[in-house]
Order: sequence, then structure tokens, then C-alpha cells
Amino acid sequence: LNPPQPSLLCSCVSQRSVDSKALQERQKQIMAKGLPKQKPIAGVKQVIVVASGKGGVGKSTTAVNLALGLMANDSSKSVGLLDADVYGPSIPKLMNLKGNPELSDNNLMVPLTNYGIPCMSMGFLVEDVAPIVWRGLMVMSAIEKLLRQVDWGSLDYLVVDMPPGTGDVQLSITQNIPIAGAVIVSTPQDIALLDARRGAEMFKKVHVPVLGLVQNMSVFQCPNCRHQTHIFGSDGARQLADTLGVRLLGDVPLHLNIRETSDRGQPVVVSSPDSPEAEAYRKVASAVVQRLQEVNT
Repeated sequence: LNPPQPSLLCSCVSQRSVDSKALQERQKQIMAKGLPKQKPIAGVKQVIVVASGKGGVGKSTTAVNLALGLMANDSSKSVGLLDADVYGPSIPKLMNLKGNPELSDNNLMVPLTNYGIPCMSMGFLVEDVAPIVWRGLMVMSAIEKLLRQVDWGSLDYLVVDMPPGTGDVQLSITQNIPIAGAVIVSTPQDIALLDARRGAEMFKKVHVPVLGLVQNMSVFQCPNCRHQTHIFGSDGARQLADTLGVRLLGDVPLHLNIRETSDRGQPVVVSSPDSPEAEAYRKVASAVVQRLQEVNT
């Protein structure tokens, strides 16, 4: 038997490559048809999402103080806060807000405001202790309302407190609205960093710029002897940032003042503006604005 001619082999390989590329392009087109088209939120210039791979790392506290820090650094900027954590809304408690939103003339919900920050949360629409036992479709419907049926007015930044993890809510938000960038919050602990990495990789997959990581609860300083202890480990988020090729936006200490002011609904940036803890959040806010400028240029 005569072996196949090299020219015939090349032709077959080339044809397979063309067919494979055509198939991939066709699959992309089909998938794109199934995805919702991104539509900006009326009146909002830039959306910043604050996320974490797991709960309990201080994401909501960081989101609140980031929003207040953005305003503290530049009083000419208007900032809003959206609580997208449908199952465990924390913004009402952290911002000391209660009540049901009123409706505007356009039948849109009017955010509740404190410390100059308009806020919207599922927590305003249900009772304080009522569990939200919903299936996926109901959650998606609630997210759609929070995104599209709120009268935000004119905002420079809308900070979105995302639920922990990488599930339906995260995908729904990233596919429905243009997002300027994501901030990932983690403690330096290895188990938290594993999930933080998953969160960062998810945003990369859906083409949302990762602005950087915030290393929360980075160090505990004894109020008596001033000795510093790295309870959750040292510099884990910094190392992860280097691995991912993103910036470490800042370190926030594990401090009693942050916990106490948060529980009172008086975030540390407004209640203790001269404290080192408030300064840490303002530095994070400055780093976020700098990264947004870099991403947009």
C-alpha cells in the first residue's frame, strides 16, 4: 500500500482546524443569544461589586466602609449602596436603617438614606427575623427588582454588596449590568483564600475587571500591651494577589472598634474618622478609585 501523500495529510489537518474553529464560533454565537444583554442602571456611572468566596470574612462591613470612604475622600462624589445578599441582608443593620421604601412618581422604589448614602436591600422588604426561603427563580426575580426598580437618582458609584460564593446571583448581576470592577475581600487564612481565588477567577471568566483584594482582619493589636498577633495568618491575601496578578488594595486590622461601630449601625469611617481603622478603609477607597482609572484608560 502506498502511504498517503504529505500534501493530503496537511489538507485534512487544515480542514479539521477550520471546522473546529467554525464550530467554536457557532457555539459562542448560540451561547451569546441565550445571555441577557447588559443594560446600565439608570443614573449610575460606575458599579463596583464587593465579593468574597465565603461568608464571615467581613465583606459587608468592607462594602459599607468602602462606600463611606469613597465619599469621605471626595465629597463631590455621590455614592449608593445595594445589598444583593438576598438570603442574609446586612446593610440595614450596618447602616442603621429600618422601614419600607416609598414609591416614586414613576413607581420605582426610593432608597433609604443614612450618612449621605442611599441604600437598597431585601432587608427593607421583609421582616427582620423572617427567613427568606426562596428557590432560584424567586431570587432572580428579587435581584431584577433591586437592579431595575430603584430610583437611584444620579450616582458616581454604586457599591454592590454581593452574596458570598459564585452562584446564580453573581452570574445574574454580572450578565445583566456593566460592572466597572470587582473588589475581593478575604482574611489571610488559607481556607478563606481558597474561596477568594475561586471568586476572583469567576469574575475573570465573565470579563469583569478584578480591581484587587482587601486583606481583612489582617492583624490584631492588643489594646493593653500593643503586641501584634496575626490570628488568621500573615500576608496570605498579599501572596494570592501576586499569584493572580492583581493588586492588594489594602489591609484592614481585626479591631474591636470596627465590630462595635458596625453593630451600632455607626460605621467606623463616619463614627471614628480619625482612627487608624477608618484610615485603612479610606486608603482602600483611594486604591479602588485609582484602579478604576487604570482599567478605564
